[in-house]
Amino acid sequence: MPVDGPIPENLFTLVAAAAIFAVMFDLGLKIAASDYAWAGRHVRSLLKGLFAVLVAVPAMAVIVTDAFGLPRAAMVGIVLMALSPGAPVALRRSLAAGGEASFAPVLQISVAALAIVSMPLSIAALNEYYAGQAVISPRELARQVFFAQFLPLGLGVLARRFLPGPAARAEPGVTRAATILLLVLAVLALVDTWHVVIGAGPRAALCVVLITLLALAVGHAMGGPHPQTRTAVAISCAVRNPGLALVVASVNNAPATVTATIVAYLVIAAFTVIPYVVWRRRAAPG
Repeated sequence: MPVDGPIPENLFTLVAAAAIFAVMFDLGLKIAASDYAWAGRHVRSLLKGLFAVLVAVPAMAVIVTDAFGLPRAAMVGIVLMALSPGAPVALRRSLAAGGEASFAPVLQISVAALAIVSMPLSIAALNEYYAGQAVISPRELARQVFFAQFLPLGLGVLARRFLPGPAARAEPGVTRAATILLLVLAVLALVDTWHVVIGAGPRAALCVVLITLLALAVGHAMGGPHPQTRTAVAISCAVRNPGLALVVASVNNAPATVTATIVAYLVIAAFTVIPYVVWRRRAAPG
C-alpha cells in the first residue's frame, strides 16, 4: 500500500498479509460443513444479497460521485473501491455483529468468487460511461482472491474436518493471534495513512461516508426478512476490498492520487461502519 507514510512498505505488507491469513484461517476453523445447508434453503436471500453487493453499491457510487463533482482521481479511487467486493475482514465483522453464521460465510465466498467476473464487466461498462481505457484480467483477480481468502479459509475448514482435535485446541490461540494482528495492522494503518485521509479533502470524505451509509441501508433492506441476514448483507455491502481495488490501480498504472483515495476510502468506511456493527451486535439474539 504505497502511500509514502512513515511505516516501511514491506513491514505493512507483511503484517497485512499475516493478519488477513490469520483471520480467514480462524474463520475456517469455525465453519462446519453443515453450516452451508441453511443458506441452501434460503437461496432468494443469497441472490438478493449478491445483487446488493455486486450491482447496487457500484451503481450508487457512480451516482454519488457524479453528484459531488469530485476530481477525476478521487472519483476513480472511490468508484474502484465500490466495484471491489468481498473484503476478507467483512466476514469477521459480520459474524461479530450477529450476522447469520450459516449464511455470512456462503455470502462471502459467493461474492469473492463472482468478483472475478463482475469486476471486469463493471470496468468495461464504466469505460463506456467515462470514456476510459482501464482493463483488468480475471486471472489477476482470481490470484488475489485465492491467496487472500480461499486458501486460508479452505485450510481452516480442512483442519476442522480432518484434524478436529488439534483444530479445536488451536482455535483459541489462532483467534487471539488474528485479533492481535488486526489491532497491529489498524495502528500501522492509522500511523501510515492519517495524512492521506486528511488529504482526501472534506468533499471526498463526505462522499465516502454517504456511499457507505447508503450501502448499509440498501444491504440491510435487501438482506431481509431475517435480521441476521440483513446484518450480513449490509456489512458485505459497506466493507469493500482494497486488495482488489489496488490490483486494478496497479495494473492500469493509476496515479498515486488514486491509490491515496483507495486508502482513504478504506479508513473512512471502517469508522463509518462502527455504529451499525455496535447496533446489530446489541440487537442480535443472545
